[in-house]
Formats: sequence, C-alpha cells, structure tokens
Amino acid sequence: MSTADMRAAIRGDGGRFVYIVSALAALNGLLFGFDTGIISGAILFIDTAFELSPLVEGIVVSGAMVGAAAGAAVGGQLSDRIGRKRFILLSAGVFFLGSFLMAVAPTVEVLVAGRMIDGIAIGFASIVGPLYISEIAPPAVRGGLTSLNQLMVTVGILSSYFVNYAFSGSGSWRIMLGAGMVPALVLAAGMSRMPESPRWLYERGRTDEARAVLRRTRDGEIESELSEIEATVEAQSGNGVRDLLSPWMRPALIVGLGLAVFQQVTGINAVMYYAPTILESTALGSSQSILASVAIGTVNVVMTVVAILLVDRVGRRPLLLVGTGGMIGSLTVAGLVFQFADPTGGMGWLATLTLVSFVAFFAIGLGPVFWLLISEIYPLAVRGSAMGLVTVANWLANLVVALSFPVLLDGIGTPGTFWLFGACSLVALLFTYRVVPETNGRTLEAIEADLRGATGLGSDASEDD
Repeated sequence: MSTADMRAAIRGDGGRFVYIVSALAALNGLLFGFDTGIISGAILFIDTAFELSPLVEGIVVSGAMVGAAAGAAVGGQLSDRIGRKRFILLSAGVFFLGSFLMAVAPTVEVLVAGRMIDGIAIGFASIVGPLYISEIAPPAVRGGLTSLNQLMVTVGILSSYFVNYAFSGSGSWRIMLGAGMVPALVLAAGMSRMPESPRWLYERGRTDEARAVLRRTRDGEIESELSEIEATVEAQSGNGVRDLLSPWMRPALIVGLGLAVFQQVTGINAVMYYAPTILESTALGSSQSILASVAIGTVNVVMTVVAILLVDRVGRRPLLLVGTGGMIGSLTVAGLVFQFADPTGGMGWLATLTLVSFVAFFAIGLGPVFWLLISEIYPLAVRGSAMGLVTVANWLANLVVALSFPVLLDGIGTPGTFWLFGACSLVALLFTYRVVPETNGRTLEAIEADLRGATGLGSDASEDD
C-alpha cells in the first residue's frame, strides 16, 4: 500500500477514532511534562518553607529523576507483561499517589518520597505513551501521532509554569505540586474505555481481538498489515533478552542509547528545571523569572507543533540535524550573553531570548524525534524492554545534568556551562549524521525486517511499503 493510499485510509471513522485514542494516550506526556516542570517554580518556596541546604535542594529536585530511572527500568517489561493499556492505567494511579503525597508532605523526607513516587510514574509514562501510540497508529501518520506525546509533554511543562505563576504571589507550593492529581484522574477515566495495542494482542495469541482493534482504527484493508504482524511474531526467537543483546540489534541500541544521552547532556532539562534560577542571576526578580519561563514553555509547545506537522513530510533525520545545529548556535550565543552583557542593561530579557531560541530548536529535533525513533526501531518481541533500557539511560543522564548543573555554574561559570552544552550538541550533530536512520513512512514490521536482513537499519527508508 502506498503512502497516499494509507493516508486516504484514515480519513473516515476509524481515522478519527485513532486520533482520539492517541490524544488520550498522550495525556501520559502531559503528566510527564507537568511533574517535570512544576518543581522549577515550587522549589523557590519549598526552599523557604523547609530552609533547605543546597544539597537537600538538589535531592528534592532530582528525586523524581531517581524514581523515573527506576520506573523506566521495570516499565518496559511490565508493559510487555500486562499490556500497554493496563500499564497506562497503572501509571495514572502512581501519578495520583505521588502528587497527593507531595501536596500533604509534613517533612522534607515525605516530600522526597512523593517526588520519587511521582518519578516512577514519569518513568512509566516516558515509555508507554509513545509505545502505545506507535503500535496503534497507521504507518502514514505514525510520526505525527506518536509525537503528540512529546507535544503533550511540552503542554504539561507550560501548564506547570502557568500554575507556578498563578500561585507565586501566595507561595502556595502545595497546591502547585498537588495539581498533578487532576490530569491523572482524567487519564485513568479516558483510557479505561480505550482498546489494547493490536500488536501486543496478536503476540499474546489474541488474533481476533487484534483484528477488531485494527478495524476500529483503520478505514481501509487491514489484512496486509495483520499479515506483516503475523510474519514478525513468527520470526521472533522467543527470547527477548537474547534478542536484545544479539548482534543484529546492536545498531538500534547504539542509536537509541546515543540519542538518549545526547538529549540530556545538551542541557535541555538544566534549562527546564533551573530557568527561574538562571534568570534570577540577572536583573529579573522571582515573579519575572517565572513569567519568563512561561515564554520559554510557550515556544516549546509551538515548535513541537511545527515538528509534528513536518515529521511525516520531511523525515526524522532532517529535523534532528537542523534542530541540533540550531542548538549549537543558541548555546554559543547564550554563553556570550552571560560573559559580556551588562546585568543592569536588559541582560535578563536578552538571556531569555537565547534560552527561547535553544528550546525552540530542541523542540523541532531532539525533543520529539528521539521518543518517536525509539518507538519505531525496536522489534516487537523486545520493544518494551529496549525502550525501557534506553529510557533508563535518558533519565540517568538527566539526573547527572540536574545534579551537576549548580556545581558547573559555581565551578566554570554560566558562560562556560553553556559552551560545554554547546560542545555536547556538536558531538550529537556528528552522531546523528553518521548513525541515525530514516524511518519515515515505513511499517514497524518493515523496519524490523531490515534489522534482521542484510540491508541493515540504515537502508533507504523513503520508499513506500
């Protein structure tokens, strides 16, 4: 079936339904983003309430990352075992529990425990959102629909900034942190009525259910897609761990692990977690710094929408290359601003512009494309486990950046820190150019066939299937 035929096949009721399913699943991303971003404003008031030392402040901020790494470590296998839908419902429940504990925390210890529980749910969500959508979406629009998850991450971050700003006057950090309970309830209620992944159903021998889900989410002929799924399942060795470590999987693991680390060490979450802190070092006050972070979050959302509109048209690699190149330029200029600009001469808003530019380029490249690619390049038998491994690497790199950023600022200064991130971005650009494949317009089964065959992962992916 050509790409044009596949696009035509999703314009009816089935096509509309798959958009509804994908949008609900993408609420995982909203919770992911909200609970990631809310701490940036809340920590200013938590610090005052509990009189935190710099070390304890770092523990409070990074507690969610420790939990996220743990959640990602077990999340892939759990999603393979209990199914994508039930795993989403589980993650919603964990989100609710973590948000509740943070809102009522009487001590720092309970607050950190709540952050870690919330982090476990973030680790779950970072796997299951793109995984579920990629397995239920038609190939012709899989890129855009899977990237909805990253869009909702950015919407969640922006929402957290608005909540932070709304309660910054009163300093009500408990309301800020507890607000995450609301989208958790919406996610659980919505997903309870949605179908399971057809690929997971077929792998479990539930062929009739898999066919029924494909009929609900497609308006065209489904037997060819079902045949591809069948052929892929029959070709599997039955040993997920052995497949994950086999030589033919090595290219996909290198791509996933490399992008996972580069997405973090280029500095995005240093900006997301510490934007108000960075900007407070200029002439901006607390409320102005939080308001400036709203501008950063808004651009993040807008440029992620641009990426979604482009990812199935221009491909994955071009967005990665352009986005990473723009990040290098933005970080270079940011270092120059902090090195030479006069703090009393509008430096705060000039610094905000450089951070906005950096986030904009991240949002069209490494932000959405990383999560999309890792949901596409791994075979069905190990997809959950492989994404779990890659996501653990992503969160561990995130943890290292979050913990080291204040130390870097103190040790080499703000300009040197941004230039270091720029150097990491340059290495990321070279890595992308050399090893990252194009997967645009291909079925997940065709991508796996290339992995197993002589053509390799980097074969031409632009032709129609």
